[in-house]
Amino acid sequence: MNSFEQRFVPFFLLLILILAGTFGCRSQKKMEQPRENPLVKVAESDLPEFMDTLFLQDLGVSIDQSLVYFKRVPATRTYDYGPDVYTAAHMILSLETFKAFFGTQPSAKDLNRFIRENYTVYKSVGGPSKDVLFTGYFEPTYPGSRIPGPEYPWPVYPMPDDLFQIDLSAFSDAYKGHKRLMARVDPKSRRVKPYYTREQINNQSDFSQKARPVVWLTNRIDRFFLEIQGSGRVALPHGEILRLHYAGVNGRRYSAVGKYLIDKNEVPREKMSMQAIRKWLTAHPDRMDEVLFTNDSFVFFKEGKGGPFGCINVAVTPVRSIATDTKLFPKGGLAFIQTALPASVGQPKEEWPRASLFVLNQDTGGAIKGPGRVDLFCGPGDWANYTAGHMVARGQLYFLVLTPKN
Repeated sequence: MNSFEQRFVPFFLLLILILAGTFGCRSQKKMEQPRENPLVKVAESDLPEFMDTLFLQDLGVSIDQSLVYFKRVPATRTYDYGPDVYTAAHMILSLETFKAFFGTQPSAKDLNRFIRENYTVYKSVGGPSKDVLFTGYFEPTYPGSRIPGPEYPWPVYPMPDDLFQIDLSAFSDAYKGHKRLMARVDPKSRRVKPYYTREQINNQSDFSQKARPVVWLTNRIDRFFLEIQGSGRVALPHGEILRLHYAGVNGRRYSAVGKYLIDKNEVPREKMSMQAIRKWLTAHPDRMDEVLFTNDSFVFFKEGKGGPFGCINVAVTPVRSIATDTKLFPKGGLAFIQTALPASVGQPKEEWPRASLFVLNQDTGGAIKGPGRVDLFCGPGDWANYTAGHMVARGQLYFLVLTPKN
């Protein structure tokens, strides 16, 4: 055992004992009050009309990505659909069967008959109002440079050297399913502490010594929205494009800046959007710290190729991949959504037509919690920017899986 380990272990064990008491109570409470299943089986008489607004375009691409995921996990791994459980092997069969059928270019009538005869459909219980709130995210492109300078003063950080994860499940099965802790060792007290907040990271002039910047951006607001989206592209001088992928977070509480501006009566609720936040921050540079520091969460990035990638480490497909609370819904699963999408950039939200789409559950997000939230990946470009920035639509979420043969 080295000197660091000798100093660290006593404090780490103390932390484990403290958390053991805390999580032990939570586990006991969960056993006493089991949570309602997030998915309920839909009776045939209550099935929605299955149709695809985009005529199934690019659905096969997204299905193939989920198949990549299912084929690299153990065939016996299980996925919960409310009260029912299916193996990865069955998920593969379910997706391959669905893809083969829509490859025949079926009519709407044939598609609905096929689903009714071959698939079991589950519906999300939704939020308090029994429906699902849909938002969007996209892949932005911002100007930047690999070298800092007056035009590029804002660093995009990778995972810091002094940040480490504490996985309590490694110490006891009682902690399985609990969130991993992002921590650091305080050099003065030699105690384990939560990792730095957004404000603390920004106020450390030497933070780049712990996390050498991947790239430098021209705008602080760009960096903040890059974090919100979780991935992006950086347009470097001389035309090169650098892809940034999500690397991790500081483990601190996520708080929505938009909600803060609404609560402070700075932006009306009905006019809130990503574009409205950017406009307000640009007009109030003296209050940027006040607003941005309300969100303690901080995202770190790494340079990569392809993507962007979702939580199952496959590329997400524009308007065919969704992010949900994957503690509740099956990763990689085939889903059907009913929501609203704009026909063109600039179309007022109240005029967005209703849309229904087959999608794959391939991502998650810090703000996407509970059975009543879905985030739709909108892709890159102007339409994606506009849609993701303004999308706040109510709708329904269904999951489909091949009915096992007895």
